[in-house]
Amino acid sequence: MIVKNIKIFSQNVCKNSLIINTLLETLNQFDIILIQEPPWSEIRKIPSTSDHDGEPLIGTIHHPNWISFAKILLVRADFPRVIAYINICLSSLCFLFHKDIINYRDIILISFFNNNVCYYIMNIYSDSSHTALKYLKNTEVNIDNIILMTDDFNIRNSL
Repeated sequence: MIVKNIKIFSQNVCKNSLIINTLLETLNQFDIILIQEPPWSEIRKIPSTSDHDGEPLIGTIHHPNWISFAKILLVRADFPRVIAYINICLSSLCFLFHKDIINYRDIILISFFNNNVCYYIMNIYSDSSHTALKYLKNTEVNIDNIILMTDDFNIRNSL
C-alpha cells in the first residue's frame, strides 16, 4: 500500500474522555489522531494473588476503528500524557512505537513504512516545567524522515 497523503489531527483533550470519544467517532476522515493529556482511569478489576478484591486495570479510551499507541504504565502516578490513534485502514503501513529510540512518558515516536521508506511522527506533551523539551535537548538522537512533530509545549509568552 502506498499513501500519497496522510491527514493528521492533534489536540490536547485535558483528560476529558468525552472529547476523545467524540474525536474517535467523528474524525474518520483523518488517518492519525495525536492526543495530549488523555484521560486514564480504572477499566475494571483483574484477579490478583495479593488483593482479594482484585487489582485495578488502568487504561484509556479504545475504539474498534483505531489502533492506539501509548507507553505502558509502570507506576500508577506515571501516566503517559501522549497517545496516538492510527486509523485501522492504515494498518498495512506497519506502524511501530519506538521506545528503543525515545523512552520518555511524554513523548511518542511512531514510525511507518510508505513506498519502502521509513517515516516518523512524534507527539509531545511538555508540562509547565518544560520537562519533555529538556529531555529532548539533553538526548542526542538523530532521526531522519520526521514528517511531523506535534505538541502541547506549554510555552506561554509573559506579555
